[in-house]
Amino acid sequence: MTDSRTPPTLPPDGLRRFATIWCRAVYPATTTSMTKREFEGLLTALAERLARALRAQPFDPSPGVFVGEALVAAHCTAPEALPRVLGVVDAYLLLYCADTAALGQEEARSRCARLQHAISAGFARALQERTRSEQESLSVAALTAQTEIANALHESETRFRAVFRDAALGIGIADIHGTIIDTNDSFARMMGPPATSRQSRNVLDWTHPEDAPEVSRMQRELMRGEREHYQVEKPYNRSDGTVLWANLTVSLLRDAEGDPRYMLAMMEDVSERRLLNLRLRYQATHDALTDLPNRSMFFEKLEQALAAGSPQSRVGLCYLDLDGFKAVNDSLGHAVGDQLLIAVAERLQECAAEPGQMLARIGGDEFVALVVDPPTPDAVAELARRALAALATPVTVGDRELMVRASIGVVEGPTRNLTSAEVLRSADITMYRAKAEGGNRYALADPDSDARAISRHHLTHHLPAALKGCEFFIEYQPLVKMEDGSLEGAEALVRWSHPRHGVLGPDRFIPLAEHTGLIVPLGRWVLQEAVRQACKWQVRGIGGPRPLRVNVNLSPRQLHHPELVEDTVAVLEEAGLPPSALCLEVTETAMIRADEHELKPLRQLAELGVGIALDDFGTGYSNLANLRRLPANTLKLDRSFTQGLQRTPADPVDLKIVEGIVSLAHALRLSVTVEGVETSTQAEQLRDLGCDSAQGWYYARPGPPERLPEAV
Repeated sequence: MTDSRTPPTLPPDGLRRFATIWCRAVYPATTTSMTKREFEGLLTALAERLARALRAQPFDPSPGVFVGEALVAAHCTAPEALPRVLGVVDAYLLLYCADTAALGQEEARSRCARLQHAISAGFARALQERTRSEQESLSVAALTAQTEIANALHESETRFRAVFRDAALGIGIADIHGTIIDTNDSFARMMGPPATSRQSRNVLDWTHPEDAPEVSRMQRELMRGEREHYQVEKPYNRSDGTVLWANLTVSLLRDAEGDPRYMLAMMEDVSERRLLNLRLRYQATHDALTDLPNRSMFFEKLEQALAAGSPQSRVGLCYLDLDGFKAVNDSLGHAVGDQLLIAVAERLQECAAEPGQMLARIGGDEFVALVVDPPTPDAVAELARRALAALATPVTVGDRELMVRASIGVVEGPTRNLTSAEVLRSADITMYRAKAEGGNRYALADPDSDARAISRHHLTHHLPAALKGCEFFIEYQPLVKMEDGSLEGAEALVRWSHPRHGVLGPDRFIPLAEHTGLIVPLGRWVLQEAVRQACKWQVRGIGGPRPLRVNVNLSPRQLHHPELVEDTVAVLEEAGLPPSALCLEVTETAMIRADEHELKPLRQLAELGVGIALDDFGTGYSNLANLRRLPANTLKLDRSFTQGLQRTPADPVDLKIVEGIVSLAHALRLSVTVEGVETSTQAEQLRDLGCDSAQGWYYARPGPPERLPEAV
């Protein structure tokens, strides 16, 4: 068995084709002593490194640094060499050496861009090291020429001039006061003609607005003899008005007594490489579709704002998600969806164009606006209102006008003790709260809501382990016959004994299980346990000659499960419990919404003798005439209809309603069970109204199965 982290085998034909194209482009720009075939062999090995890095999990761009250094070692140092190297990598590496289907087009392009950046970095580092080596050689030559000038002036001058004249790097010599004494031809080509106009100028005048503050400081330290050399990357204004970016190395030359005498400057033109790096950086930090900053740049700016802020600093976030965008893609196609995203980005960018604000697209139809040090606490909410207003007008895409709605989560607060992940999580949770409230609105972050959402997320992910780890248990609430107060059965109520949150009621986890689909295995477990318990009661003779009935709740997802009938019958047969001792409770809403095909499993179970109860009757706004078509034999009246019967005298309206429902149910041959009976007065009223059975705290609270015989 192979390790899943090992990259798949590289296609040799693709590597050879890539190396051939690479060699054809780069070999003319080298000064290598290798033959073309030998050079192509080197490139094949380097291509294999890049291909493996491209496919590796996790991704690491460092092999690109090695490739850049290897190319310099192979004497690919002509000015046009690096652009040719990167041009072939950009155009052909993904085509011949990557599995874009496995990586995804966007991820593959991102990796390729980062590898190009690494190649540039390795190339620059190796070239700088080579420059330093040349500079040191020249420094030694210059010192030797100065110290031996009395004995071999002509020979030394000839040797130095040969090096000085033929060097590919720009070289300039100045005295210790900064006055330029001489420059070579390469220097003149870099700075532009005429060379004579610069020989009377001082190096201290060669400044640029983008110079870092330390450049002037290091130059003055070197002129005072406090520094031997320094190296920086800085811009220069050319004589033709353009800007030269140079890698500058300045060394101090001392005389025989050790006193500072001259300054030797060596310049490498890195303008093209800098532009390439800037382009790669831009591609890596901006969204290709909308040209907005992407997720990577957003997190970079957010972390900078959180790290650099003072105790009084604040940060704001608007997390925006388009409502119903998937429907646009599905119905009109991704091309229309992309045009819609571009139009939305343009409108949102106009809203977040003030200083300290940045808009980014962080994925799909999700945008986020970052506000650093908002002027007022309401400024971020105002930005959200402007964004909603900007999207209120339909967007024209081709010949269509598309309505755009969005949900926005707004977070605003102090930067202290916060991480970027926490801020984005709070905004994300808040956005989904706005979406749950109907969308096309914004919501403000609320710590309590965040905590509840995080708790729901934790419970959802812990559900499978809880089911395997036997953390669920069942309590039983008695069902009592109202005519004589005898025990008729019990309703099985599942509980979760959570290791951190304690015992949780079904309202905390049943909706989560329903949403994730785990309600099916959980419901089957509850059914098995309840049926087994009913058999134990039967063996002990609890309930008399007729077995106690056990009621088990059936969720909407279970109702639609294709194996409902088969699973139920299998559980009953395995335990040896007659079908009449089981009653499945289905909510009124779920049963009313079911069509005839969906009701068929319940009809089959009813024909086998399994009881079907219409639970929470009165909460689903059903048409009473529909009761005749439902396969139910019991109607469970919701507690909201009987609360008025707890008072003395009872609410006459509630009396009439319950009386009418009981009369209708009996006319349809349905028995009536009442939930939530809490007082003796309420129990007497319901018995007088003809209710058949009841459950509630008046009789007993839910408890363990062994307490059931004592409950009534």
